[in-house]
Amino acid sequence: MARLFDAYIVADWTAAEGKKLGDNSLWIGVAKRDVRFRLYSETHNVATRAEGEALLASILADHRKRGDRVLVGFDFNLGYPTGTAARLKLDGTPWRALWSFIDKNVVDKPDNTNNRYQVAAKMNRLMTDEAWPLWGAPASQAQRWLTTTKPPEGAGADIPEFRATEDAARKGKLQPKSVWQMHGAGAVGGQTLVGIPAVMRLLETMGPSAAVWPFGTGWRELGADDVEPLSALVVEVWPSLYGAKPEAGEFKDQAQVRVTAERLAAMDDDGTLAQAFAPPKSATPDLIEQVEQEEGWILGV
Repeated sequence: MARLFDAYIVADWTAAEGKKLGDNSLWIGVAKRDVRFRLYSETHNVATRAEGEALLASILADHRKRGDRVLVGFDFNLGYPTGTAARLKLDGTPWRALWSFIDKNVVDKPDNTNNRYQVAAKMNRLMTDEAWPLWGAPASQAQRWLTTTKPPEGAGADIPEFRATEDAARKGKLQPKSVWQMHGAGAVGGQTLVGIPAVMRLLETMGPSAAVWPFGTGWRELGADDVEPLSALVVEVWPSLYGAKPEAGEFKDQAQVRVTAERLAAMDDDGTLAQAFAPPKSATPDLIEQVEQEEGWILGV
């Protein structure tokens, strides 16, 4: 079976304020093949999201010039639990409307200074006029619509804590966090707010040669005819799925982006990557619509 992609990029994003390298900073892993079609990988560490976005744009432009097709994975949510767009009173296709809302509200400066906690508080005000569903902030950022701790049991009970993909993942040993959590170990809420605008800008630069799975492709098995017109396909990944262990001298995040990119390449080699784009056989038409229109899905879950 022919491979769908020529290279595999995985970005471990960060919501950090201030420049940082090493642990808990922004890492990008790239797996690709040399002139003899042997797979090799490289990793990059940058101090700010602006530098990471510029590096990704440069890497993608180089591959595009060569006519390569690239799978690009980001380790934050590309969608929110069903009903989020409606509660924010957004018009249009839910995922696209949410992306536009986030892009218009998030300010992320070149030095990593950003307003993610203020945006989270605004979302809470618009959705419930209470300090939920988004929660978690340093004491200095806490306010009327955003608290330092998780809301009391039962608060916002009519709002799903997880997307369907996280519910599916949580049936195993791994326990993904909810996108509503903004602060604390493993929290992904902040990364999502500062990450989605970066993905939007990259997609705008590439135009119709780029797509987002499953929003732009449908939640289905993808074949060569689906990806042949593309130079890049953006997906959501969760590196914890692949059990990366750092080699000597590697940082944890560095190992995760490397191993995830290598694993995606291996799946493409053995033909299982195409199948990973499809829903489970148990998926109902309603769930498929929910995933394609608003929530998205983690590749590999």
